[in-house]
Amino acid sequence: QVQLVESGGGLVQPGGSLRLSCAMSGYMFNMYKLGWYRQASGKQRELVASITGGGNPTYADSVKGRFTISRDNKNTVSLQMSSLKPEDTAVYYCHFMDGSYFNYWGQGTQVTVSS
Repeated sequence: QVQLVESGGGLVQPGGSLRLSCAMSGYMFNMYKLGWYRQASGKQRELVASITGGGNPTYADSVKGRFTISRDNKNTVSLQMSSLKPEDTAVYYCHFMDGSYFNYWGQGTQVTVSS
């Protein structure tokens, strides 16, 4: 079992920045992939950024150059978001996939980009 708890969401003006963090606990030794997804109101959940066991990051085209994913330590993965746009407004979910391709999700944190 893996537990994921997100923090750092909130309200920010367009062009601003936010940093999301995900605290991970449990059996994480058999990691395949971890990262961040988001779901805007009325839309499907989509990948924002992820890191594989080899450490190579993947980003959605819509966030390339603006967002950076990092594994700060063995228990924390972060998402630094800059130059935020109103279309980045969504609930952001931390995600962990183990070696059996089982998915774990956090409870989500709301990010609202508005003036």
